[in-house]
Parts: sequence; C-alpha cells; structure tokens
Amino acid sequence: MLTTFSDIPERDRVIVALDCDIEEAFELADKLQGKATWMKIGMTLFYANGPAVVYALKERGFKVFLDLKFHDIPHQVEGAAYSAASSGADMMTMHTIGGVAMMSAAQKGAERAAAEYGFDVPITLGITVLTSMSQAALADTGVTRPMSEQVNVLAEQAKRSGISGVVASPQEAAMLREVLGPEGYIVTPGVRPAGSALGDQSRVATPKQAFENGASHIVIGRPITQAADPAAAFDAIVAELD
Repeated sequence: MLTTFSDIPERDRVIVALDCDIEEAFELADKLQGKATWMKIGMTLFYANGPAVVYALKERGFKVFLDLKFHDIPHQVEGAAYSAASSGADMMTMHTIGGVAMMSAAQKGAERAAAEYGFDVPITLGITVLTSMSQAALADTGVTRPMSEQVNVLAEQAKRSGISGVVASPQEAAMLREVLGPEGYIVTPGVRPAGSALGDQSRVATPKQAFENGASHIVIGRPITQAADPAAAFDAIVAELD
C-alpha cells in the first residue's frame, strides 16, 4: 500500500466513469450515492451538457474527475484549466505530449481559479499513453521507443511541470511510482475485474493488481455502469479489494 494514500479506503479511490448521456448519468449517480466517492465526466457527457453536469454531481456529494484531456498552446490550456476548476471539478486532465510549458500553464490556470472561487486546487493529471494503445499503435504514430520508455519520458515531463501526477495503464504504475515518488497521483484506466470483457482497452489489470502496482486511483466504467445492478457491481469490486 502506498504511504501517502494508505489512509484513504480503497472504495474512495475507485472512480466511476460516466460515459453516457445525462439521464443515464444521473440515474447511475443516484444508484451509487453513498457508495462511490468519485465520478468521471468525459468528453461525450460534458460536450453535450457543459458545466451543469459538474454542478449536479457536486450537489449530490460526489467528487468530480473532469476528463477533457486538454491539448493546445499554453495560453489556451491555461484558460481551459481555469474554466474547469471554476466549475468545481476536483480532478482534470491534459495530454503530456503538449509539453512542460503547456502543463505548467494548466497548473497556473487551475490554481488561479481555486484562489478566486475559494476551492481546493484540483488534482491535475497528464495523460501519458492512452490505455487503448498497443505498442504497434504507438509505432504507427512515429514513436519507436518501447511503450514503457515513452510513458517514463512523458511522466518525467509531467513531474517537471509541477502538475499533480499522471494517467497511465496499471501495467506502468510500479515504474511510475519510482518516477513520481510517494505523493504523485497515478490514475489508471484500463482496469477490469477478473472475467470482464476488455472492450476497447489494450493494457489492463484487475483493480487489486492496479493498486498493488502503485495506482493512487483506478477508473472503472462499463463493468459497473453496464451491470444489471451497478451498486452491487461496485460493492463486489470493493470486496475484491478488501
């Protein structure tokens, strides 16, 4: 167990991905109220509904991971991070391939909004390599170095930029814990309970493996949200962790 995160129960480090429309998102949130701590809002849900969906989930008592993966010039990303933090988002993402200056600008924007609105500074995360990508898919983009080396290089840049941590597959979590130290956030999608379908994920692990590898938080979507009983599915995952 990580020293920095060991006092946080595992159930409070499981992030439920709401990759659906707003009606379904609110139904799921109501079913998981009192069980899950975190909800993830991705592009599909946010682009259709804007900050209102963040407000609604915050009113229900959830922490919100706003996963919009900013990637633009530093000035634009600073403004985007400011806007995201102004909505009350507790966690946000950007692409590390945007570079150190871009990530530093995002941190600046997030801190400025937190100061103005009286919020805690949100957790800022750099996307390393998407968990849907294989080594072959990475090579198709022109990156010839091994996957683990590419993730390591990008994580080093994230650390230099001053953001909170990274998003990476659970397979790279142990290596990243060495790079980021005990305080760095390592949020891992590509987490599937044993026996679950992989979907579009390529580099995966079970929830227990992800935490043992060094993840601070894990993101789980379809195994919970598409279950016949999402609350029971969430409880089953927590039981596996215990």
